[in-house]
Amino acid sequence: MAAIVPPNPEPQAVSQRVTIHELVKWLRADGLIGEEQVGPIFSEAGRAPGDQHPLVTIANIKARSAVPPNRILSIDVLSEWLARRAGLEYVRIDPLKIDFTRIAEVMSSAYASRFRILPIEVGKTDVVIATAEPFLTEWVPELERILHKTVRRVVANPLDVIRYTAEFFSLARSVKGAAARGGAQPQNSFEQLVELGNVKSAGRQFDSNDAHIVQIVDWLWQYAFDQRASDIHLEPRRDHGVVRFRIDGVLHQVYQVPGGVLSAMTSRIKLLGRMDVVEKRRPQDGRIKTLTANREEVELRLSTLPTAFGEKLVMRIFDPDVIVKDFGQLGFSDEDAKRWNALTARPYGIILVTGPTGSGKTTTLYSTLKLLATEEVNVCTIEDPIEMVENSFNQMQVQSNIDLNFADGLRALMRQDPDIIMVGEIRDLETAEMAVQAALTGHLVFSTLHTNDAPSAITRMLELGVPAYLLNATVLGVLAQRLVRLLCPHCKVPAPALDPELWKQLIAPWKSAQPGAIYKPVGCLECRMTGYRGRTGIYELLEMSGEIKKRISTAPNIDAVRQQALQDGMKPLRLSGALKIAGGQTTIEEVLRATPSVDDGV
Repeated sequence: MAAIVPPNPEPQAVSQRVTIHELVKWLRADGLIGEEQVGPIFSEAGRAPGDQHPLVTIANIKARSAVPPNRILSIDVLSEWLARRAGLEYVRIDPLKIDFTRIAEVMSSAYASRFRILPIEVGKTDVVIATAEPFLTEWVPELERILHKTVRRVVANPLDVIRYTAEFFSLARSVKGAAARGGAQPQNSFEQLVELGNVKSAGRQFDSNDAHIVQIVDWLWQYAFDQRASDIHLEPRRDHGVVRFRIDGVLHQVYQVPGGVLSAMTSRIKLLGRMDVVEKRRPQDGRIKTLTANREEVELRLSTLPTAFGEKLVMRIFDPDVIVKDFGQLGFSDEDAKRWNALTARPYGIILVTGPTGSGKTTTLYSTLKLLATEEVNVCTIEDPIEMVENSFNQMQVQSNIDLNFADGLRALMRQDPDIIMVGEIRDLETAEMAVQAALTGHLVFSTLHTNDAPSAITRMLELGVPAYLLNATVLGVLAQRLVRLLCPHCKVPAPALDPELWKQLIAPWKSAQPGAIYKPVGCLECRMTGYRGRTGIYELLEMSGEIKKRISTAPNIDAVRQQALQDGMKPLRLSGALKIAGGQTTIEEVLRATPSVDDGV
């Protein structure tokens, strides 16, 4: 949660709710609205439900503030203004930072709804309570007497208070009900606590279809979608279970739940993913397609792993919209996009995409194939596993249990009259040889490698055993990529000028004028105080020129290939990142974190 410290409070004689008349009077006194806006506000109030908060009524007319910068008087702007009037802090409730099981111990849902309050932080000696009624205080002494703790009031958006009061107390009841039915110990732990004369069991087995578990899983998914999470981690610990989200490449702990509840959640998700619910000793994969609150399809790829304290589950969230993005949205510069389109328009050959796991390779390949997959073209893929199901492709999955690997799958695809083939990854010589053979027989082949940069992909193929003359005959180019976090546009501020020597090292061996202004992260309500919101790609595109082919044939080492690629115009990953720093999109810390130095090798 993020707080805004207010100035002077508005004197209030008695404990009472705010009214529409008082709010209009204060808004006019502060110069936020004019006389012409009073009529529409009272007209809206006449149509509003009787229990609607007056701030919501005023926000619904979408009036623009008369005070520069003339912001629209949204519910958040009005709530922040009311907090200043009351002399309290304004807080944007962040569910990721709230332990919903503890807040349910402070008060009942009915009590919270009655006074429009919500506990958001419970300490040893105090409790922070968000309120939508800053002048209604009769509950404070009563609650302090019951809890034996000091109450600190803050103001929050009334819509958030209403929403999260319903969600948190409902979720807390579900967790409590599930734990009461099934015990609180994780299932199938490798550890076992043995007491004298007795064995402490793991409790009764949960029903994964129990209404409480169903509600917890549904809420977890919906909240992950709302928070733009790319992965959901369910991790068993010794005494409890942990739920974590990966947002913009960074993991955030969300909740702690009883171990048995986490086990039941895992079983519920495995059941929906058509996985073997009983088998907990070996890793499994699965997938689920579901809908967001906006009725948009989202696909989740499931992966389980047996750990010391139970079964760990990771869900990777795939938004189908990512494969309809253009290359500018992915982070390609105009020049790189033009070169990439020219490369992928070739009729046959091999195009490699490199980078570590989570660097956006799949998104780049799917976006490219989506553009190439016209009605006149047969696009076939062999993947491990299929990341996203796409109607435009013919997709096949590797299945090691029946000895269907990349090489065998590629051999089968060759008999399916393909025009374009995508191989999920080249891992061994057999797969590399089949990819080369496919390219030699007139197919355009896309694949991935795990190398630090583009030149390293050439030497990796040589190390696998592919002859230099075959590489020269088939490989068209290599794209290396990384993802860096984007600065939040709402809170970024100018930063001190870069050290000239650091800038030179960043763009070496190229030369470019140092940017006049760069930016740094601050943190605000929009980015959850991280200073970053979203990610973009940085790219390094190597095209196989005649000179590079000569170097591969005569002196096949990575330094020779890299030097020639730079001479041919390849812009290194760090230079691509430097251009985004100069454009105010990211920071030098992000670029240095995400990119290898020239000396890092393969």
